[in-house]
Amino acid sequence: MKTAEIAKRYLDFFEKNDHTIVPSASLVSDDPSILFTIAGMVPFIPYLTGVVPAPYSRAADLQKCIRTNDIDEVGKTARHGTFFQMLGNWSFGDYFKEGAISFAWELLTTSEEDGGLGFDPKDLWVTVYETDDEAAELWQRIAGLPAERIQRLGREDNFWTTGQPGPAGPCSEIYFDRGPAYGKDGGPIVDDNRFLEIWNLVFMQNEITNVRSKTEFDIVGDLPAKNIDTGMGLERVAFLKQGVENMYEIDQVRPVLDRASELSGRPYGVSHEDDVRFRIIADHIRSSLMLLSDGVTPSNEGRGYILRRLMRRSVRAMRLLGVQEATFPALFEASRDAMKEAYPVIESDWQRISSYAYAEEETFLRTLTSGSTILDTAVQKTKAGGGSTLAGDQAFLLHDTYGFPIDLTLEIAEEAGIGVDRAGFDALMQEQRQRAKADARSRKRAIADVSVYRDFRALGETVFTGYTDLETESRVLGVLVDGLATGRASEGQIAEVILAETALYAESGGQVADKGTIVGPGYELEVLDVQRPVAGLISHTVEVVRGEVGVDQPATTIVDAANRRSAQQAHSATHLVHAALRDTLGSGATQAGSLNRAGYLRFDFTWGQALSPETRSEIEEIANNAVRDNLEVTTRVLSLDEAKAAGAMALFGEKYGRTVRMVDIGGPWSRELCGGTHVSSSAEIGLVSLIGESSVGASNRRVEALVGLDAFRELTAERALVAELSASLKAPKDQLPARIAELTANLKAAEKKIAAFEARALADRVPALAQTSQRTGAVNLVAESVGQVGSADDLRSLALSVRDRLGSDPAVVALTGQAGDKVLAIVATNEAARSAGAKAGALVKVALEPLGGRGGGRDDMAQGAGSESAGIPAALDAVRAQLRTA
Repeated sequence: MKTAEIAKRYLDFFEKNDHTIVPSASLVSDDPSILFTIAGMVPFIPYLTGVVPAPYSRAADLQKCIRTNDIDEVGKTARHGTFFQMLGNWSFGDYFKEGAISFAWELLTTSEEDGGLGFDPKDLWVTVYETDDEAAELWQRIAGLPAERIQRLGREDNFWTTGQPGPAGPCSEIYFDRGPAYGKDGGPIVDDNRFLEIWNLVFMQNEITNVRSKTEFDIVGDLPAKNIDTGMGLERVAFLKQGVENMYEIDQVRPVLDRASELSGRPYGVSHEDDVRFRIIADHIRSSLMLLSDGVTPSNEGRGYILRRLMRRSVRAMRLLGVQEATFPALFEASRDAMKEAYPVIESDWQRISSYAYAEEETFLRTLTSGSTILDTAVQKTKAGGGSTLAGDQAFLLHDTYGFPIDLTLEIAEEAGIGVDRAGFDALMQEQRQRAKADARSRKRAIADVSVYRDFRALGETVFTGYTDLETESRVLGVLVDGLATGRASEGQIAEVILAETALYAESGGQVADKGTIVGPGYELEVLDVQRPVAGLISHTVEVVRGEVGVDQPATTIVDAANRRSAQQAHSATHLVHAALRDTLGSGATQAGSLNRAGYLRFDFTWGQALSPETRSEIEEIANNAVRDNLEVTTRVLSLDEAKAAGAMALFGEKYGRTVRMVDIGGPWSRELCGGTHVSSSAEIGLVSLIGESSVGASNRRVEALVGLDAFRELTAERALVAELSASLKAPKDQLPARIAELTANLKAAEKKIAAFEARALADRVPALAQTSQRTGAVNLVAESVGQVGSADDLRSLALSVRDRLGSDPAVVALTGQAGDKVLAIVATNEAARSAGAKAGALVKVALEPLGGRGGGRDDMAQGAGSESAGIPAALDAVRAQLRTA
């Protein structure tokens, strides 16, 4: 049974049983405390906790998930994968334990011919929470399971919580017995490899508080409305129903594995080490494909870092299989073909997805080349210094800064006959993980517990009137100070205010929040920010300028009209720039993010190279022609499917509900899903002036523009600058480029002459400096300050020339000089001096201490810089003293 067919049977079954089928949420989580949707229940948390009223009493879904905390186990077990799909059915105050158990048992054990999954009841076991007698009795009564196939487990395994005070409850897990070939008999409490968990039923019935750990908390009572949350692992069921050994061999994953085998010329199933690598590739390529399809792009932080790590681990695994060249075109195409039936967007958005994937592989292959060079140099230095172990901090630098895998460092070092300080590397990696955990904890602490908004959201959605009105009368529903509902706030305090209606726009879709005020009887509030902390609720962060604001008081929201007008101009201009980019570059130039604020726009888009000046001018002209043509701006609210059918473009990573707002500028020429505020006709934008274009990562570009009066002021300032230059250089403005080029060429020629003169002057000083040589310890030493020099290169050349003039006797040259505000120090030694124990690297460090600087280098040449010119005599004395005692 194909994986897609399993999912279809599941959803069809629950739809027939009055469940609303909910589309999968994005892999990019709305929850700011986590990067990804890591479990099937994540999108439903607001409903399960009661923060947001559930829009349905019964639901079922197939949810995409990414989880990388056990990435090192991928390929080694039958069930660890970074991307997985969770089938779930949900009840919000509707059916409870009996219903959940009945539905699960019926679907699992109904024959395939009758639309079920066709599991033999004799192969199924269940676990229940240790005190959940009700669930155990229901399993016996509904499923006819004997008592010995119903096992009890404690809080660690069979009690679900969010890790926070609030809803929780016991759970019951269904296991499939894979048979004696896979382990010991005795049920899941004996062997969870033989007995594979396939479905978890959570009975959310309790309220908990004082949460101290996963197993330590206080159950304070029952929830007023009990919920059901279940999760069936699609990949696990698929490999059982397809008769294969693990999730990597199912129909949605195996084609990638086979393609990797074909590319490498190595068979799957012969070598355990190779098999693990094949599975890593199959898993990580699919995960990368799905992340890219949801708008994540490779980067060095956050979600992008996780994606980059998955892709680079795939490249590394292919290299370990003997493939050095690029393989992503073949591997990603294999994954696309395996997944497009379940997720059609992969095929429709293939151009964008593949461009990111291929660019990332090319970048990493270059990284491996440069990293190998850096590593080779480090290995040579280690061996030259008589060492046999590469320092842990060097291996960590390669890993952290250059993305060079530690296992590759170990391999190359071993080939060179030296080891790697793995303990030192691991210690630095652990420090980095601890920093990351601390950062995650701080991010969690920085976000108020959203349960504080539950009572306000229960009163209904905040009505946004700002599309048509700049003032709206309302009433205060809630006041929060420091994340706590206080009911009131006084003059000088910063607070959050919840209103029934508001004309103030909450930041979203790239458009920043409105500025404005909220006024009422005896109080005035300055609006600092407007956000949507939970779906359907708008919160205003304010400073109480005058009086005291409290719950149930009347309130009038007043939008700063000038700021809103400028923000609308910028947002509508963003749509024009997007359309102009697609006209100029083609459909591959898709939006990857934006920022719109009064008078300014920033637009990120997928493109692999810099735009030429001619292309930038063309984009700017198309956008301004649209302004001139006074195109009508219209908005419509319709279903998501209708909007997509009409050709509306959606922003990747943005969350859309079942109904969406579609904004047209000039009809279908610019048609996007957008909840922002806009002008009513394009002429109101006034002017669009592109001020910059830059790279923001592999295959991503960014354009910036000023809009309206800000654009006009910028052009006026440029006109004034041109006039000033024209007057200063005594050239008409159309001759300025040639005149500036002429002056620049003259300046370069003059600088070249000056440099040559300075070089000759320095060369002339070599004999005199060499004559200052004095016997110091076992060497002849020149230790002098040469005053002002052009650069460190000049001082270094001088030191080398003096060293060469001193001949083959042991010689050390220590020179200081000043270049601008820096005090430079250079030490050079010849071979005889080094044999006598004089090392340039050690000597320069001694010299730099009085200069307040740092530096280093090789035994024959070392340099550094400081800022304390008064320390020059002491620096040279320190070198003399060091050589006398050597």
